[in-house]
Amino acid sequence: MVLELSVYGGLFFTAFLAATFFPAQSEILLVTLLLAGGYPPWALVFVASVGNTMGAMLNWLIGFRFMHLMNTKWFGQETKSLQKAQHWYHRYGRWSLLMSWAPIVGDPLTLVAGILKEPARPVLAIVLFAKTARYIIVTVLTLQGGAYAGSIG
Repeated sequence: MVLELSVYGGLFFTAFLAATFFPAQSEILLVTLLLAGGYPPWALVFVASVGNTMGAMLNWLIGFRFMHLMNTKWFGQETKSLQKAQHWYHRYGRWSLLMSWAPIVGDPLTLVAGILKEPARPVLAIVLFAKTARYIIVTVLTLQGGAYAGSIG
């Protein structure tokens, strides 16, 4: 029981961090757990999706306060990924959040949504959909690949 909680907690925490500006790769842990077996794939997808979405919502919340933070010395200059995200957001609006799963531009998109004062509910709904879809695709590909590899040996 304690081991299960630590596995799910570790996946949640890794997925949460992966959605922020901290370097983390939740997909690697998810694939490892899927290949190890012993955990229902739907539960792993659920935990990873919720953790990753909550991390994205933290970005949104920080973005909501972005202008205030811009004046602090520790915040620094705009990054290229943030500029790219702003371009995407101005071009496609809230639907650009469907790319919130993507490396490099995904995390800044959720920050930009907060900066532009996008309401939390549509951000949450779109981001949850995008991130869950990504984890489902990773899970299906992993399980199909694992089944294929098992039939070879």
